[in-house]
Amino acid sequence: MNLIQAEPLQTGKAALEAVSNGNLDQLITQVINLGVEAGKSVLLAAVIFIVGRYVIKFINGIVARTLERRKVDLTIQTFLRSFVNILLMVLLIITVVSALGINTTSFAALLASAGVAIGMALSGNLQNLAGGIILLLLRPYKVGDFVEAQGVSGTVKAIQIFHTIITTVDNKEIFVPNGALSSGVIRNYSHNDLRRVDQTVGVEYGTEVEAVRQAVLDIVKADKRILTVPEAPAAPFVELGELADSSVNFTVRLWVRTADYWGVWFDLNRHIYEEFNRRGIGFPFPQVQVHQS
Repeated sequence: MNLIQAEPLQTGKAALEAVSNGNLDQLITQVINLGVEAGKSVLLAAVIFIVGRYVIKFINGIVARTLERRKVDLTIQTFLRSFVNILLMVLLIITVVSALGINTTSFAALLASAGVAIGMALSGNLQNLAGGIILLLLRPYKVGDFVEAQGVSGTVKAIQIFHTIITTVDNKEIFVPNGALSSGVIRNYSHNDLRRVDQTVGVEYGTEVEAVRQAVLDIVKADKRILTVPEAPAAPFVELGELADSSVNFTVRLWVRTADYWGVWFDLNRHIYEEFNRRGIGFPFPQVQVHQS
């Protein structure tokens, strides 16, 4: 495959003819001319690359500002910005190769012939690309959602064309392949406006059931973050749920707004502990009865 343009070939042939004729001066001239032409190509390619990087940065800025001005969803913004940046870099590389004197048509054919092998080697990345498109279309989560998937839980920071970046609660960034996300189980804790708080409260045997129910309901009534009908799907629920080995367990189910979930969870534990102590309701501990014959 001939990747070199006609003019450099003619220069090389002229140099060979000069050697055969013993014309050393002409040979030196041809070599100098060849070096000058090659230097021009390299210099032009370097200039194109440097200027192209600034142009790509400028275009990326325009794309980002346009998407923000049009209030495009942040999930779509991160995906499109990543895609546009990669596309522009590929075009820049092709332009630089062309400036070096390589026939871009033949170069494209060479890339196409190698594309099959590269595609097989990068089949995982192609799967991730397809997964990213699926996630963008179906939108099981968006940037800012708290999700759990592939053994990772955290807040979605960005959705790129190959990976989704998740920031964990201890501020670690984890890159999860989009292919695995699109075909796996995803738990989105931020998708719905309301969440149910489920807790089990254990008390010692001999405690009056109604005393426990009333104590928990009083705590619930005092917390304005806990929703009641019609805001919530159901009213606060407190009932005896289990007679365990060493405790009487009450099931508590409350509806709150998603943003208040963890605040209500921890405050409920503290308030139950304090209120039960004030009312003389005892907490259980493991007990073993030994019978002597």
